[in-house]
Order: sequence, then structure tokens, then C-alpha cells
Amino acid sequence: MTRRDVPPRWDRRMQQRLAHGEAAALGELYDRFASLVHGLAHRVLDDEHAADAITRDVFAHVWQHPDAYDPRQGPLRSWLALLTHRLAVQRLRTTETAALARGGPGTTEDLERKVRHASVAARADYIVQSMPAPLRAALELAYFQRRDYHQTAVDLGVTDDEARRRLRLGLQLLSTAHDTEAPGTPPGIGGAA
Repeated sequence: MTRRDVPPRWDRRMQQRLAHGEAAALGELYDRFASLVHGLAHRVLDDEHAADAITRDVFAHVWQHPDAYDPRQGPLRSWLALLTHRLAVQRLRTTETAALARGGPGTTEDLERKVRHASVAARADYIVQSMPAPLRAALELAYFQRRDYHQTAVDLGVTDDEARRRLRLGLQLLSTAHDTEAPGTPPGIGGAA
């Protein structure tokens, strides 16, 4: 195993603590990732109560099946995002299929389009939350505050070239949100899983 393949120490230790039934570990995991899980679920489902339920389901699954996460397969954060995505898409399909069966508006094609759209949006959120803070700060200044690269550079206290580099890298990362099999991303986050 190369150095690059070694999972982060915190992820390995957290998995071990959960496997030993340490309730404090679940609380620590929840504190660290609940906002990520809830945000991804809400992005897919567009429903606060359903996102709350998915958040509970994800952490209940982690507690009941701590060995389901293998630190050698990637970061715990990515695994939680994948689990959240799968559960949220499953709930969206179940809910929307039931609505269609009751004679609700739309078609199965509309449902699949909705699932794909929700998946891309959730993946974009995941990418933004996961990117390094300097890239995220540059994108937030350019997008939300409508700064050009020069104004972004001044606000961040970096050179114009550095601001352009951060914006370019951030946008390149975001452009992968539409890719269903983008390298280095949690599987199942793009596309209609």
C-alpha cells in the first residue's frame, strides 16, 4: 500500500471506535458530518422532514453496521455522502413512484430527470463543501459577491494570478458535477444511482 492509499488516521480510528460500540464516537461523527448528510439529503429531496429522516437513517445505519465502512476504500466523509445519496434517491424514487401510481402529475421519465437533477445538485454541493477553503473563498467572492478576479485578489490578499488560479481550479472541480464517473469522487454521487 502506497502512502497515498493509506486512509486518514481519524477515519480508521473512528471506524474502530464505532465497531467497539463507543457511543461517544457516534456523537463525534454526528457533530462532524450531520450538516453534510442533512444538506445532501435536503438537496436531493427538497424536503426538510425527509432530510431529517434520512439523516437519522444514515447515522442509525452507521451505528448498526460500523463494519460497512472500509477505510481502505476512501474517506469516511465520501462513504457517508454515498450512503446519504443512495438513501435519499431511494426515498425520492419511492415517494415519486407512489405519487405517480396514485395518478399524480408526471411520468417515469420526469421522475428519472428529477433524480438526475437532484444528483447533480447534491454532487455540486458535496464538491463545494469538500474543496480547499482558499478555492471555496475565491468562488464565493466571485459568485455571490460578483467580484472579478482582480477584486477577488484584493479581498483575499493574493496576487491576480493566484486569484485566477483559484477561480479556475474551483470551476474545474465544479464542472465535474455533471460527470457520472468523475475520477476521485464518491461513487454514486453523480448520475442517477
